[in-house]
Amino acid sequence: MTQLHAAHVPPADLRAALSAELGGAARSWLDQALDEAAAHPGTHGPISVWELRLAEAGRRCGPAHADAARVLVLHAARAGTDALTRVYSQGTADERRAVLHALPHLVPGPDAVPLVEDALRTNDTRLVAAALGPYAARHLDAHQWRHAVLKCLFTGVPLDSVADLDRRAAGDTELARMLADYAAERTAAGRPVPEDLHRVLALTESEPPAPGPADPTARSPDAHLRPPHPHDVPDHRRLRGDVCRGCPCRGRARLLAGAAPHLSGLLL
Repeated sequence: MTQLHAAHVPPADLRAALSAELGGAARSWLDQALDEAAAHPGTHGPISVWELRLAEAGRRCGPAHADAARVLVLHAARAGTDALTRVYSQGTADERRAVLHALPHLVPGPDAVPLVEDALRTNDTRLVAAALGPYAARHLDAHQWRHAVLKCLFTGVPLDSVADLDRRAAGDTELARMLADYAAERTAAGRPVPEDLHRVLALTESEPPAPGPADPTARSPDAHLRPPHPHDVPDHRRLRGDVCRGCPCRGRARLLAGAAPHLSGLLL
């Protein structure tokens, strides 16, 4: 059971799939842990029984299945934002990752965005990948989401980890500009441009979805205040061709090599 499944699969289906993969003792432990969590949901005192089960999951179910088991325990306990925040702030990296995977199942609105923001500030690539699941796709604003994509490129997190990448990148000309800047800096430094960058840059050229009343992918309202930039549309299609020709197959990218302010401010 992969980490990606833990965030994307409905809890009932996740439990059925996990139970089919666990051995008898592990399956019995999971059933008991979920029953306890359902019988005593929420937080109780310094630590709840179901919180103890989160710590046991790796030993009882094995590392390959621990994330899914923890997500199921959190769901059975009906953990709200406060409980999830407590587990995230006090837990291990594995428990924090489980909280991030559980967000789309437990928090309908943006109240848990601070947990995603915290994970994106870390250098733990597994936390960064977990932070960019369906919850972030729904609730991160355009500015935060673009920088999260750049963070993945900086740290080597595969962009397959980014939920709803195709939709959110479609028609995002500001993201295209930022990617071109990053490619220019890599090329000027004699470093390879990540293959994932070309993939996302191609997505920015596709048609964006029709914006809804609260579409998080809409262009930043202050975009018109930014001074013109040499990588702005309509030049980004030409620049994409320059980047591709300069990395690393032939020629050299004809992009400006100056430092990009939005890249230097990115938290790593």
